[in-house]
Amino acid sequence: MTAALQEPPARPPQAGSGIGGAPGRAMRSTTLLALLALVLLYLVSGALVFQALEQPQEQQAQRELGEVREKFLRGHPCVSDQDLGHFIKEVADALGGGANPDINSTSHSNYSAWDLGSAFFFSGTIITTIGYGNAALRTDAGRIFCIFYALVGIPLFGILLAGVGDRLGSSLRRGIGHIEAIFLKRHVPPELVRVLSAVLFLLIGCLLFVLAPTLVFCHVEGWSKLEAIYFVIVTLTTVGFGDYVAGASPKQNSAAYQPLVWFWILFGLAYFASVLTTIGNWLRVVSRRTRAEMGGFTAQAASWTGTVTARVTQRGGPTASPPPEKERPLLPPPPSSAQPAGRPPSPAPPEKAEPPSPPTASALDYPSENLAFIDESSDTQSERGCALPRAPRGRRRPPNPARKPERPRGPGRPRDKDVPV
Repeated sequence: MTAALQEPPARPPQAGSGIGGAPGRAMRSTTLLALLALVLLYLVSGALVFQALEQPQEQQAQRELGEVREKFLRGHPCVSDQDLGHFIKEVADALGGGANPDINSTSHSNYSAWDLGSAFFFSGTIITTIGYGNAALRTDAGRIFCIFYALVGIPLFGILLAGVGDRLGSSLRRGIGHIEAIFLKRHVPPELVRVLSAVLFLLIGCLLFVLAPTLVFCHVEGWSKLEAIYFVIVTLTTVGFGDYVAGASPKQNSAAYQPLVWFWILFGLAYFASVLTTIGNWLRVVSRRTRAEMGGFTAQAASWTGTVTARVTQRGGPTASPPPEKERPLLPPPPSSAQPAGRPPSPAPPEKAEPPSPPTASALDYPSENLAFIDESSDTQSERGCALPRAPRGRRRPPNPARKPERPRGPGRPRDKDVPV
């Protein structure tokens, strides 16, 4: 009865049961659609904000260009409107090809956008996937080479970035660990120490890779603080619009300036990768702990439900209807009420809780052997008050064993005559 009342164990969560599932499980369709809707809503809201902020400025620039064009035509009546339009188009194409209107053949005769330092910086923007766009390839051979160069260089740089990020993060955490030890010696709560260490990790990285480069670019490039920090963030997030590029001005004639900027990009991207890795590890730990706690709660709830159900069923047991005869497990036959002469009646064995019944499939393999075992075990129970282990299945009894003398079976319990002995 107890075995029949036990609740089945809680089933493990199915694959793709949620965001916090185990790694490798697919996200549910509803979650994926909700995330897609959220991203689309975010894009539409950003588009509306940028349109409201930038479209008036664009219209104002277009009106100013038209006014300057009309003023030039009035001051130079010999130049036609068609010639001026053709000249503006040629200038735009030259600017797109890398030409700089601030230089001419006399003042900056040695300047080139493709010197060794600038070419090194351009190659670095390819493998870092920043792609400023201020310098573009104009030859077919250069474009073909760029395709294969990017396919090989981007994975190679990814491996380098992972290694540098791990080493940089370990160095920063080691330094912060000494600060944590100082706080712990002063009996600061561990939770507060963890929060302080995370804040220090972010502050040190921002100081080294955001604030310090911002001040350097303000001094070297002549940008404002907003323009410098705008360039830093756009670069380290690999957006790379190209409206502000370090070293693109003809005034920068140092060949080592742009390679140094690329090394700053390398360490800055490694720091951001380390921060993202730390956040990912923290989220995995939180998700794992949450799943463990929810699994413990589920197990406790299932155990409590099974216990309550078993107790309620045991209290209502006498009134419960017995199971059908065909489903009742094989039990020892009841003892006979007949007492042999000259022997005192033996006391009935104490009632014990019956273990869960075994499957009936094994009891149907050898019916005569099982019934013989029941007869022998019932005799032994009357003498010793305990059951003997079942005989091995491989041993068979003789076809006609000698009949044993009947023994007392307990008062009021007749022997079942249908069971062979």
